[in-house]
Amino acid sequence: MTDATQENLQRAARDHLWMHFARHSAYENGGEVPVIVRGDGAYIYDAQGRRYLDGLSGLFVVQVGHGREELAQAAAKQAAELAFFPLWSYAHPKAAELAERLAGLAPEGLNRTFFTSGGGEAVESAWKLAKHYFKLTGKPTKHKVLSRSVAYHGTPHGALSLTGLPGIKAPYEPLVPSAFRVPNTNIYRANEHRDDPEAFGRWAADRIEEAILFEGPDTVAAVFLEPVQNSGGCFPPPPGYFQRVREICDRHDVLLVSDEVICAYGRLGSMFGAEKFGYRPDIITFAKGVTSGYSPLGGMLVSDRLFEPFKRDKAMFAHGYTFGGHPVSAAVALANLDLFEREDLLGHVRRNEGAFRSTLERLHDLPIVGDVRGDGFFYGIELVKDKTTRETFDDDESERLLRGFLDKALYEAGLYCRADDRGDPVVQLAPPLICDQSHFDEIEQILRSVLSEAWSRI
Repeated sequence: MTDATQENLQRAARDHLWMHFARHSAYENGGEVPVIVRGDGAYIYDAQGRRYLDGLSGLFVVQVGHGREELAQAAAKQAAELAFFPLWSYAHPKAAELAERLAGLAPEGLNRTFFTSGGGEAVESAWKLAKHYFKLTGKPTKHKVLSRSVAYHGTPHGALSLTGLPGIKAPYEPLVPSAFRVPNTNIYRANEHRDDPEAFGRWAADRIEEAILFEGPDTVAAVFLEPVQNSGGCFPPPPGYFQRVREICDRHDVLLVSDEVICAYGRLGSMFGAEKFGYRPDIITFAKGVTSGYSPLGGMLVSDRLFEPFKRDKAMFAHGYTFGGHPVSAAVALANLDLFEREDLLGHVRRNEGAFRSTLERLHDLPIVGDVRGDGFFYGIELVKDKTTRETFDDDESERLLRGFLDKALYEAGLYCRADDRGDPVVQLAPPLICDQSHFDEIEQILRSVLSEAWSRI
């Protein structure tokens, strides 16, 4: 790419592109906007030709890696046949084929797929469905929803109301009422049962029942939980947690929604996170990895029980999206699932997840690393001021550490990942599912160098 082309790209990005979750002040005085121009396998390349290991799969998305021509070809072939048609009382072949295929992969009983074009829309759809279902079945007062503290569920007003991150909600309040928080499963920061994961899991699950009883079981419609919570840095569930949550939901006729926008499609070594942890939700929300990002697609897998009232008389779920189940995206998703099977990507993650964990755990010898946690190819590294006391950084220190140094330093060292302080300060990693020990070592070596430098600056 010529210098003139690069300069034109920079000007276009600075002057006209509104980037997501971006502090544009960084570019007001000529700051360089990172411009990624291509990808190949586990790597991405910028406009200057510099290579970076994609340690976040784009945004927990590119499961099969970059540059898979067969997915691009599937998109082109479908676009030539039928580029677009809505699912509003019509079907098209790829959406029907994909819905059937997902039913065969999902936990037993989740046989109906409602397609959206992204994850926030899928969460929004699930909340609306929960309320509508209970109105159709004679329980119209069940409308409230529970979700966990620090959890992120999306940016539309309903999904944002479910999100447990006050900082990103405040500018848009008042939000949708009737959303309430329960504790998350961050045992590293637990005040209760820190040394007994099973007891901690029971305690955390019982807080869900406590909230249901406090609000009134006749008013609570659903609980939204990620299999491994993303925000805060990858909180896995303690042993028995989801089984107890399922019992509580059944006891009070509350729907269990497994928000798997990140955790589905191999991220944890299983097609769905609910499968990994042995529970059966009423709804699974998904997006991201279903197409490995080669075309936008999301949706929710719904149990037969929830669909049944909508088969009667004049009932209709009065909800939909123009691009939900887009023919090109559905075709890409089918090709993506073919690739999953042919290359045994789920098996690859299961065979290598232990090596990924143990490689990251080498970083425990650094004084700034307090905790390494996660599952599959999905990990968070929590940063601390004091390993013994687990003292964290205050807001100003976190700002200087993450945005003042780590974001830029990790990128310049050749690793694209996420330094995040929506909870306590963490570095998050979710590499493409094709990665192996050579990539794990590269990640660890870059992190070791940059985190060592960060500690020396504290």
